[in-house]
Amino acid sequence: MTNVTFQRVDAAGARQYRDLVADIHLDAYAEEIATGDGFASDEAFLRRFDAYTSRDGFDLVFAYVDGVAVGQAWGWALTSGSAWWNNLEAEPEPGFADEDGTRTFALSEIMVRRSWTGQGIARALHDTLLAARTERRATLLVRPDNTTAYGAYTRWGWRQVARLRPGWPGAPLMDVLILPLSPEDDE
Repeated sequence: MTNVTFQRVDAAGARQYRDLVADIHLDAYAEEIATGDGFASDEAFLRRFDAYTSRDGFDLVFAYVDGVAVGQAWGWALTSGSAWWNNLEAEPEPGFADEDGTRTFALSEIMVRRSWTGQGIARALHDTLLAARTERRATLLVRPDNTTAYGAYTRWGWRQVARLRPGWPGAPLMDVLILPLSPEDDE
């Protein structure tokens, strides 16, 4: 892997980097944006980003190579009453969606500029973001037909446990994946 450096920012810092976040998204998701999928559009993406950075505990990591931002990953801890689990098709077990701000970290995005994919940067972003987390588990949502991302997540230890459709307009049905972050997590 190329020599990568990382920068971690909180919600306030992330908002200051909104243009950079948008630029990385436009590059990383150029093909999806070109399809006209409203959920993938830059406007929809930035509406979600603005909502996400209003959450307590928002955590973003940028990856840089030679001073150029080549990727980003972010998420936040799920608190009581979080909308993350809304529209869950079925709870895999009783209490699965019970949150208290310390149980689950929601990994919302990992993206790498197209010219930098396949070099281990996504995995490095994933590991750097999650290494600092104190929650017992992490969750993410992935489209079932996104075989590239799905394959990477399963290789990294994630397992599918449920399905849900996020509450955002035009959101697709997603698989819910879980990754234990601490040894005492038995889910």
